[in-house]
Amino acid sequence: MDFELPSDLRELQATIRDFMLRRVEARAHEIEADNRVPQELLREAAALGLFGLSIPEEYGGAGLNTLGRCAAYEALGQGHMGFGGVISAHASIGTGGLVRLGTPEQKARFLPRMASGECLAGFALTEPSSGSDAASIRTRAQKRGDTYVLNGTKHYISNAPTAGLLTVIAVTDPDQGTRGMSAFLVEPHATPGVSIGKIDEKMGQKGALSAEVIFQDAEVPAANLLGPEHQGYREALGILTAGRVGIAARATGAMARLLALSVAHAQTREQFGQPIANFQAVQFMLAEMDIAVQTSRVLWQKVAWLADQGQDVRRMASVAKYHATEALSKVADQAVQVAGGMGYMKDSPLERFYRDQRLLRIYEGTSEIQKLIIARDLLA
Repeated sequence: MDFELPSDLRELQATIRDFMLRRVEARAHEIEADNRVPQELLREAAALGLFGLSIPEEYGGAGLNTLGRCAAYEALGQGHMGFGGVISAHASIGTGGLVRLGTPEQKARFLPRMASGECLAGFALTEPSSGSDAASIRTRAQKRGDTYVLNGTKHYISNAPTAGLLTVIAVTDPDQGTRGMSAFLVEPHATPGVSIGKIDEKMGQKGALSAEVIFQDAEVPAANLLGPEHQGYREALGILTAGRVGIAARATGAMARLLALSVAHAQTREQFGQPIANFQAVQFMLAEMDIAVQTSRVLWQKVAWLADQGQDVRRMASVAKYHATEALSKVADQAVQVAGGMGYMKDSPLERFYRDQRLLRIYEGTSEIQKLIIARDLLA
């Protein structure tokens, strides 16, 4: 494996990083205040191809492999994490199942609009009674003729308030446990019986909207079954595995940004007649932050490369997500510490990153679930 990214991916990263730092960060206070990403930023993101990162070129996307997508996610991580959350929820778990499992008709119907940003996507697995225990979902899908009737509630579903398409995991055979679940393509705002609940008020990641999705005798065409019937749980795990590598990459980008801000602050902030960068205590924190960036980057690159070689990366994806998100939590804390009182102020990007990063240790599998996956694979 070559640890130097190809030149085209380095150029892609530079383009995305410039967009995030120059355009998105300039609107960060507005996103925080309104809890909404301005439409013009979404249009600019669409023009850059960010909504089609994982979608094949024949459907208008960039057709990037795992390494390419994760390179883009690392660059996304350097800017507003709420904005990055909208894009990654769409381009990763939102589109992953359709790209991998969809029929030609399903792909032709949805992927071009998803690649252009016209149709935002999301992934609906979590329920009020089913978080880490994904096998205990209760949403039912009963086959009636050429339709499936869905009943149940999903919650904390990213992009749900504005999504044009959700991949929904539901129970089709309650007697089979995890082997009795299926995946469905659901247009939430165009399907009678589907309603969106109140938008969640989260600690951070403003602009990355999530909400409940409620199914009350919602009729979904049988043609919208994604992949084989009763394979939904297995496919959901595969979608989440791919998503976890992307989260590790986003966390790495966030750490790189926090390190850059901390270095700049340490070199210009003076105390006791000299820059605080001269003090060993500060130098040690900066060194630890850089170690976190470098190790996390090597991990996500390795896992992405292995995935592109067709290898099973379930355990290593969990290793990468756990390491990078836990490391980001410490780096965010150190960045605030280096900045002192300035880092605790609302007008500081450090304060925002400190809040935003906390979610990465929870969604798409908590840190505790990652350790369980790792241990069980080792003991298998």
